[in-house]
Amino acid sequence: MKIQKKKYLALVLLLGAMLFGVSTAWITPMKTSKNEVSLTNTIDSGHYLYVATPGIRDYLGYGGHGLLVFDIDNNHKFVKRIHTQGFHENGKPSNVKGIAVSVPLNSVYISTLQSLQRIDLGSEKVLWEIPFEGGCDRMSISPDGLTMYLPSLEKDFWNVVNCKTGAIITKIKIHSRAHNTIYGPSGKQAYMADIASPLLHVADTETHKVIKKIGPFSAGIRPFTINSDESLVYVNVNELLGFEVGDLQTGKKIASVEVEGWDKGPVRRHGNPSHGIGLTPNEKEIWISDGHNMRMHIFNAKAPYQQLTTIPLSDMPGWVTFSMDGQYAYPSSGEVIHSKTRKTLYLLQDENHNTVSSEKMIEIYMKDGKTYKAGDQFGLGRLH
Repeated sequence: MKIQKKKYLALVLLLGAMLFGVSTAWITPMKTSKNEVSLTNTIDSGHYLYVATPGIRDYLGYGGHGLLVFDIDNNHKFVKRIHTQGFHENGKPSNVKGIAVSVPLNSVYISTLQSLQRIDLGSEKVLWEIPFEGGCDRMSISPDGLTMYLPSLEKDFWNVVNCKTGAIITKIKIHSRAHNTIYGPSGKQAYMADIASPLLHVADTETHKVIKKIGPFSAGIRPFTINSDESLVYVNVNELLGFEVGDLQTGKKIASVEVEGWDKGPVRRHGNPSHGIGLTPNEKEIWISDGHNMRMHIFNAKAPYQQLTTIPLSDMPGWVTFSMDGQYAYPSSGEVIHSKTRKTLYLLQDENHNTVSSEKMIEIYMKDGKTYKAGDQFGLGRLH
């Protein structure tokens, strides 16, 4: 009864203030339950999935524009939409190319075709947005959260960037079409995939110089992932429905694995049959995207890389990542899949119950407005 009276009194005060033109800023908003959606309150504590959109080209029909937050521990319910920057010259939201988090700086970074923006996770405000000559692609941040390897938009170089200021530390020339990037968990090496090269380039992160090349693989490298001790790399390559494996110590390609029983067929995006590969955190399985057949194919991550099963999806996948504990798989088509049972548990939906699909998402743990742990946009091994 007391709660009902308080709600009634607040409603009366609000209506009265509106009627007489009085400011309502002094009225304390009523608290929302965990199952109710808040579009304005900042996030204080919890375990969330942050999804950047438009994360499939610049198509707004896959979640609109912004940074969408989902409560992982509450059935992946939609929590809020954080406003972001990143626009074409005509005012339309630009393609999101990558997402990464700096835990010590309490910041999430979103790259678009033209620029990089830093968003404070406490205030949820854009601290800065910087356009980079040559554009931006899928970046990666050092384990200490201070340095970023930011590829140009399919040009011949990577920028090494100060995560606090956005200043360029140096440039690394590679080949001709910079694209996907992984900063190794040791912090000692960064891995750079150039679409036009069959070689994976490895940089020493102290000198920012290329120290080795892995491969050659059978074609240009697309998405890839590594295990936690940085001994193996698993790559998608052009024209292959499947994946290849490289030894990061010897620099040699050691395996090429095709998906059996499915035709690779034409795909709507990315130009190759498998664009999206993830290693489960326990490093036991490799999950492969199949664009034409709208499926995830699952393989044993050790030779002879036995094909285990396949999972149908609602749309074409172009990416896959996992929760840090390995419980959930997140294909870019919007499903939340239980990794062990292979069952689709939920479909990500926004505040208007529209399906959210994105190739750019990341897991974040928050306490008192501060990030204390974060996952990665890539499905990386976490065994060691």
